[in-house]
Amino acid sequence: MTKTTATPLRYSETDPLAFKVLNEIGIIAQLARVELERATGDALSGAGFSVLNHLARLPGVWAPARLARAFQVTKGAMTNTLQRLEAEGYVKIVDDPKDGRAKHVTITRKGLKARDAALTGLTPLLKELTKTVGAETFRDLLPGLARLRSVLDAARDA
Repeated sequence: MTKTTATPLRYSETDPLAFKVLNEIGIIAQLARVELERATGDALSGAGFSVLNHLARLPGVWAPARLARAFQVTKGAMTNTLQRLEAEGYVKIVDDPKDGRAKHVTITRKGLKARDAALTGLTPLLKELTKTVGAETFRDLLPGLARLRSVLDAARDA
């Protein structure tokens, strides 16, 4: 992790609190993605890691269209990511036996190993963050962030 002095963000007094929080989360996500890509080098893109992490956390068979909806990207963007992952042997894509037009995506053992290797590459950063920010802070943040994610996830389907 590159050591820099962060410039405090300036918000207007009229900016809603929820906007400020979501803005901070967005910046954190961007910084984390850069660190992830730095840790994995050319082995895995941020998008590729996200898909592998999703499939590792929520195993089973996924249709590309369902993955595109989950990530809120176009079917074309998801197809591109899946093709790159398949070329590396990280996912398996097969025809749906009931509908030849549809596809089924599953993570492979190699894909699980790639996801785990990326996480291992992040271990020094994660340890440093835990030391600097504090494990208790992370434990305290997690339930609220999970609830926020859940609310936003439900709202997109409404």
